[in-house]
Amino acid sequence: MDLYEYQARDLFEAHGVPVLGGIMATSALEVQRAAAKLMKAGSELVVVKAQVKVGGRGKAGGVKVARSPEEAAAVADEILGLDIKGHVVRKVMVAQGADIAEEYYFSIVLDRTKRRYLAMLSKEGGVEIEQLAQERPHVLIRRSFSPLDGMTDTLARDMAYEAGFDEADIPQLVPVFKKLYEVYVEEDASLVEVNPLVKTNDGKILALDGKVTLDENASFRHPDHAELQDHSTTDPLELKAQKMGLNYVKLDGNVGIIGNGAGLVMSTLDVVAYAGHKLAEGDDVAAKPANFLDIGGGANAEVMANGLEVILGDPQVKSVFVNVFGGITACDEVAKGIVQAFKILAADGIAPKPLVVRLDGNNAELGRQILKEAALDHLEQVDTMDAAALRAAELASRTNLVAV
Repeated sequence: MDLYEYQARDLFEAHGVPVLGGIMATSALEVQRAAAKLMKAGSELVVVKAQVKVGGRGKAGGVKVARSPEEAAAVADEILGLDIKGHVVRKVMVAQGADIAEEYYFSIVLDRTKRRYLAMLSKEGGVEIEQLAQERPHVLIRRSFSPLDGMTDTLARDMAYEAGFDEADIPQLVPVFKKLYEVYVEEDASLVEVNPLVKTNDGKILALDGKVTLDENASFRHPDHAELQDHSTTDPLELKAQKMGLNYVKLDGNVGIIGNGAGLVMSTLDVVAYAGHKLAEGDDVAAKPANFLDIGGGANAEVMANGLEVILGDPQVKSVFVNVFGGITACDEVAKGIVQAFKILAADGIAPKPLVVRLDGNNAELGRQILKEAALDHLEQVDTMDAAALRAAELASRTNLVAV
C-alpha cells in the first residue's frame, strides 16, 4: 500500500523523524484555515501540494507557494480537481515553508533477490532518482545490509562520508537515517524514501517529502494501517473483492479470468491474450483478459461463487474463462461453486454471461458431471486450456459484435 505524502509525514513525525508542519485539506476553505494556523505558528509562507500517488506534481502545477491564507485558498482552487497523469487531485497538503540550503536523497528498500535491505544516499536530491542513477550513478551511494544488523551508527556514518557530506553535518544525519530505518522496520514497509531530505540555512536536517510503501502481508500486525487506505480511488470491484478476501486485480479487457494458483492464472492471461489477437481482424478490438483472479489452493464453493459474482458484475466482461487444475482445490468443489454462483446472481437479477470451464486434475470427472447435470445456461465445458481460451475469446468477440 502506497501512502500519500501527508500520511508519510505523519508517520515520520510519530517516529521522531524531523519534519515540517503539514495539514491535509480537501477544500479551499480548509486550505485557508490550515494556512492561517501554520502562519500563526511562525511560518512566513506555506506550500500547497497536490496529494497524488504519482511523480511530476511540480511540473504539472500541483505544487504552489502562498504567502497568505487567502492566496493559499486561491492556489488550492487551481490544484484541486487537477488531472496529474490520470490522477485527479482530491486532497492537498498545506505545509510550512522552509529556507532550504541543500537538498539530499535517502531511501531504504527491500532487495528481494538478495534477501537484504538496500540503503541509498546522495547529496544531489530533489530530482528524479531514476534520472540521477542513470546519468550520474557515481553520486548515488548504495549499501546492502542484513536485517539482522540493521542501520547501525557505523553504516550510517560510512554512507555519509562516502557521499561527501561535511564532517559537521554527519552528527545530525546519522540519527535521521536511523529514525527512517525505524519507520521502515516497525511499520513493516518495503520502501521508505525522502526526496528531498534538506538542510536549512540555519543547519537543520528535515525530511521534506516522503514516500512510504507498506507491506500489506503484514497488515495483521498493524490494524491501524487500515485507516491509511484511500478507498475513494480504489476500483469498486477491487474493493468488493478485497472485502471478500479475493486475490483480484481489474484489467482493461473483456474476458474474465478465474484460476487456482498465481502461475496458472498468469499463463491463462497469456493464452487468452494470444487467442484474442489471433481472432482479431481488421479494426476489430481483440479479446483481452479483464482481470487477474486467483482463488488459491484450497478454495471451496463459497470462494468460487464470490469470484464469479465479482467478475460477472464487471460490465466490461463479455465472457468468462474458469481454468482450474485440481490439486488441493478439488474440481467438484469448483463445480459446486459455479452452480452456487449462478443461483446467487439469478436471485440478484444479474444476467449470466458466457462461461467457459476447463477442469483437470483432482476430481475433474466428478466436477464435469456436476456441471453437466446442472445444465446451466451459457456454460460450456472445454477439455484443454488452449481450446478453452480460444472459445472464451470467440464468445467475447461475438458479444462485442452483437453489441455494435
